[in-house]
Amino acid sequence: MAASAVRGAVALRTSISRPVAFVRKIPWTAASSELREHFAQFGHVRKCTVPFDKETGFHRGMGWIQFSSEEELQNALQQENHILDGVKLHVQAQRPKVLQGDQTSDEEKDF
Repeated sequence: MAASAVRGAVALRTSISRPVAFVRKIPWTAASSELREHFAQFGHVRKCTVPFDKETGFHRGMGWIQFSSEEELQNALQQENHILDGVKLHVQAQRPKVLQGDQTSDEEKDF
């Protein structure tokens, strides 16, 4: 009984879509603060995540921008060119994760 309640809660959490943009081709010269500043023109940026490679010390050239609303995300997606440090970024909406069977989700994390 308790396991089914947990599965139901996880399914509910994963069905709620978050307004998140996935960004690729981030130049190595750009910091997450610059990325946050660029996307702030489209709305309130709740979180900006740019993972780093522990071996090289550089970020991996990709990241996630979480907006406060779906409308803000759509504002960002409608702009054709996002240029940061002279490099065109590739921006797309983050697809929601879909749980199948007894798979677990890393939904506890923000991204």
